Amino acid sequence: MKKLLFALWVTIPLLGPFGSSEAIVDRIVAVVNQEIIMLSEVEKEVAASGEEIHSGNRLERGEQVRQVRQKVLNQLIEEKLLDIEIKKMGIKVTGKELDAAVEDIKRRNGVTQEQLEKFLERDGLTFEAFKKQLEKRLLRTKLIQWSVKVDMTPGETDLKEFYQKNIDRYRTMESYRPAHILFRVPKGATPDTVQGVRKKCAMVLDKINAGEDFGEMALLYSEDISAKDRGDLGSFKRGELLPDIEREALRLNAGEVSGIVKTDHGFHIIKLLDRKGGTPLPFEDAKERVQSDFHEYQMERAFKQFISSLREKSVIEVRL
Repeated sequence: MKKLLFALWVTIPLLGPFGSSEAIVDRIVAVVNQEIIMLSEVEKEVAASGEEIHSGNRLERGEQVRQVRQKVLNQLIEEKLLDIEIKKMGIKVTGKELDAAVEDIKRRNGVTQEQLEKFLERDGLTFEAFKKQLEKRLLRTKLIQWSVKVDMTPGETDLKEFYQKNIDRYRTMESYRPAHILFRVPKGATPDTVQGVRKKCAMVLDKINAGEDFGEMALLYSEDISAKDRGDLGSFKRGELLPDIEREALRLNAGEVSGIVKTDHGFHIIKLLDRKGGTPLPFEDAKERVQSDFHEYQMERAFKQFISSLREKSVIEVRL
C-alpha cells in the first residue's frame, strides 16, 4: 500500500537484545494455527525496526522491553496470518513477476543492478535474500488485492469531505520549508555501524514524538551544517532538493514530522515547517488526486478489518 523503499525490504541481523551482546535463550513466543514464532524472530525484527530502550531505571527498562517486543510480536502474528492465508489460497509469484518487481525498484530509485547490490550489502543483505523478502511482500500484496475490496466509485460527498479534511495536500505549492536532523552513515560502514546509527535516529524520533522540541533535537544531534539553524533548510521549490527528502517533506502537512528516512547520506528525520504561496486547488481540479488518496485510505481501513477477521477465525496462543 505504501511505496516501495529500500528500508522496507532490509532486515539487519541482531547480535543480541536491543543491540547488546547478551545471550538469548531461544524459545517459542507464539503459536498461530500451529505455526510457531520464535523469540529470535522477534529480536531480529526489533533490531531491524530501530526501536530503542532509553530508561536507565531497571524496572522501567524491563517494561519498555516488554512493550517493544509485544508490538513487534503483534506484527509478526499478522504476517503469519497472511502467510497462512496465502498457502490456503494457493497464491504464487512467478519468476517474471519477481524480476519485474526488482526492475521496478531499480527504475523508481534510479539505480543500476550494481548500485542496488551495493545498497543491500551496506545494510547486510545479499541480493538473493533481498529477492526472497521481496517475493514474500509480493505474495502478501496479491493476497490483499484479492481479499480486500473497497468501493471503486465513492460518492461525491465522501470525496469532498476527504478533500476538506486533507486540504493541505491539494495546494498550488510555490515553495516549502523543511527542516531535518541528519545521522550520517560513514562510507563502507559495517552492518553493525549502520544499525547503530539507525538506532540513534530512532531514539531521537521517539523523543520528538514524546514532546521534545524538534529544533532542540536538531541542535543536539544533527550532523548536518543546518544543525546551527535548528535543522531549518530554508525554502525550496519542487525539484530543488534531494528527491528522497523532497518526497517525504511534501507528503507532510505543515508542522508534521516524518518517520525515519534513509538516503545515501544516512538517516533523516524531517519536519515540514511551512508552505508559502500555495492556495487550495478547487475540488474539481484536484479530484483525480483526491480519488487516488481516498482509495488508499479506504484500502488501509479495509486491510485492518481483513486482519481483524483473520484473527477472529484463528487460534492464537501468545507465550511472550
